[in-house]
Amino acid sequence: MELLIAIVGALGVVLAATVTAVVGPLLLRRARSAVEADGAVTREAVAQAVTALGSRLDARINDVRDDIDDVREDVTRIREWQAGHDAEHLLIGRQPPRGDT
Repeated sequence: MELLIAIVGALGVVLAATVTAVVGPLLLRRARSAVEADGAVTREAVAQAVTALGSRLDARINDVRDDIDDVREDVTRIREWQAGHDAEHLLIGRQPPRGDT
């Protein structure tokens, strides 16, 4: 009887080792494939997000450049007006209101 219990126990250990040896690598391969697929999806999503961000950033940079150009044009117009105004003061014989002529 003890021999039968020992044989059944040994068969159980051998069966458990066999199942672990066969199923373990299969599950590991399946898990690795799933991780690689998730990694590919993640890389693609990140690449698309970075491209979209780059496009929005380019658009914003162009908007800022346009705003700077507008400010420069405004400053040029103001300086032209100041020069004309100072000239009017000089024509009528008065000192311009500022000392920056």
